[in-house]
Amino acid sequence: MSVSTALPLSEQVVLVTGGARGLGAAISRAFLNQGARVVINYHRSEAAAQALVNEFPKQGLALQGDVTNREQINALVEQAATHFGTPITTVINNALPEFAFNGDARPQADHIQWAELHQQLEGIVGGALNTIQACLPGMEQAGFGRVVNIGTNLFQFPVVPYHDYTAAKAALLSLTRTFANDLGPKGVTVNMISGGLLRTTDASASTPDEVFDMIAASTPLRSVTTPEEFADTALFFASPWARAVTGQNLVVDGGLVKN
Repeated sequence: MSVSTALPLSEQVVLVTGGARGLGAAISRAFLNQGARVVINYHRSEAAAQALVNEFPKQGLALQGDVTNREQINALVEQAATHFGTPITTVINNALPEFAFNGDARPQADHIQWAELHQQLEGIVGGALNTIQACLPGMEQAGFGRVVNIGTNLFQFPVVPYHDYTAAKAALLSLTRTFANDLGPKGVTVNMISGGLLRTTDASASTPDEVFDMIAASTPLRSVTTPEEFADTALFFASPWARAVTGQNLVVDGGLVKN
């Protein structure tokens, strides 16, 4: 099957992991606004997920599930297909394990433990593996598939010691490229979007204004990327305009990092 096969956004069924809050909510809303049917996956944020569904009752579906638990993800994928009458075609791997975005409090290289690296690898890489594999039969049935993995610009611009988080996101980039090669013949594209600090999400809410100002001054656009601007790129990778694009990592940070 050729990767030129494409579905309009309005005909896609999209799974956004961690899709109820922060960047995930912006991505969910972006697809909902384009007419897509969206599975808003959450782990603990049921109220936030349901609030989004209430805005788009015919298109949204809130489903709880831990992406590290394959049985839960298999059940979620089946529930979504039953609810919408068609399988999930598009996966946005956004869910993030518990993590404090506080550079001063993160363990340095001489103290970080393997358990911390393992937690991030299991959640970020293991979670993406679970969702992709669970949704792949439905994508093959539909003759169409889109996977968008959420990365970070930190593995190219490691300005804070997020060793565990950054290593896991770098591994996810590798998975993006190898899966793109493996799944391309099935008509499934796999890409990554990598951002930096966003203005503003739950994760960046405690970031001092002077840090935002410093980053903005360092970008060609003189601004800090918003969740909504970042989410637009997910729409691109899922849209027919990206039908020949796969295995790519697009940095969306106002030009701070040149990829």
